[in-house]
Amino acid sequence: MNFNPRKKTSNFILLLASFVIVSLILWNTNSFFKKFKEEERYKMEIWATAQAEFLSLPADADPGNLPLTIFQNNTSTPMILVNKDSTFKTNNIPEELLKDTTYLMKKLKQFKSENNPIIMEDKGEYLATLYYGNSEVLNKLKYYPIALMLIIFLFGAVLYFLFKTNKASEQNKLWAGMAKETAHQIGTPLTSLLGWNELLKNEDINTEISREIEKDIVRLQTITERFSKIGSLPALQRCNLVTETRNAYDYLRIRSSKLIHFSFDSRAEEFPVMLNPSLYNWTIENLVKNGIDAMKGKGSIAVEIVPAGKFVNVLISDTGHGIARSDFQNIFNPGYTSKKRGWGLGLSLVKRIVEEYHNGKVKVLSSTKEGTIMQISLKICA
Repeated sequence: MNFNPRKKTSNFILLLASFVIVSLILWNTNSFFKKFKEEERYKMEIWATAQAEFLSLPADADPGNLPLTIFQNNTSTPMILVNKDSTFKTNNIPEELLKDTTYLMKKLKQFKSENNPIIMEDKGEYLATLYYGNSEVLNKLKYYPIALMLIIFLFGAVLYFLFKTNKASEQNKLWAGMAKETAHQIGTPLTSLLGWNELLKNEDINTEISREIEKDIVRLQTITERFSKIGSLPALQRCNLVTETRNAYDYLRIRSSKLIHFSFDSRAEEFPVMLNPSLYNWTIENLVKNGIDAMKGKGSIAVEIVPAGKFVNVLISDTGHGIARSDFQNIFNPGYTSKKRGWGLGLSLVKRIVEEYHNGKVKVLSSTKEGTIMQISLKICA
């Protein structure tokens, strides 16, 4: 494993560069919007000047081509001209709405909020007031920063997700490395214990002591094997689910408190499934131990194996205090624990072993104050 700090630095530089680029785009868009709005204002002032000259001409005078050309060229900016006699003249507003006075008054109010009205005078005499709104292009450009902000938000969310995933991946590598290192460290004293146990067998001592030591050595070998497989894809083999479940069940039953009542039931003597026995037994042990902890060392543990079509379900129930429905998914997250002491890794490992290594499913089937039922689902071999 290589946790290189340069990678974090490059991620920070990438994030900073992205922020700078997006900020420049926003600044440029805002500058372009202001410039475009100023150009539109200038165009309206030219239109208003041409209109003022037109209104100041005698009725029989020829206005010339220039004012008419200016009037005709305005095909995008909506406007309402209010003459001094309170009559209206509109441009670029749907004709069917021109007779609706209420609509025109709303438009006047809208235009006034968007742009300052232009007062038209001739030699100090008031002629008219020009109210104009933003053109269709300007309106679209106005909403462009909002769309860009949404893009930035999505971009930031994607970056956050990628960084979080990367961090989770590094944590997984760290846990896997620690597990493999633990297995490696256990291997040295385990080899020594095997040698000492062989010497004890040759001595004139109670043979029962040697047998019990041998059981513990086998147990340590099993633990070493489990830890060595974390972080790598384990080999699966065709096994009888009933036999493997019973092996893990019996091991815990013999070593648990007499205040706990154990029961085991299977609807059939054999359910062939693809398993890694070592890891599967670890899963059963974790679930049973969690049930024992939830009952505080006193109650009932029941293991039941039930067929369900192409799958077989292993149900592990206890009479503990139960799990809140809101925590049905959280209990499988690394680090989550309801105990005062604990790393919160047991159920996380269970989920990984069942779902990632065995392509099965594990979930809280039900939970009340009277107890909890956990369910493991595995596919039956053809």
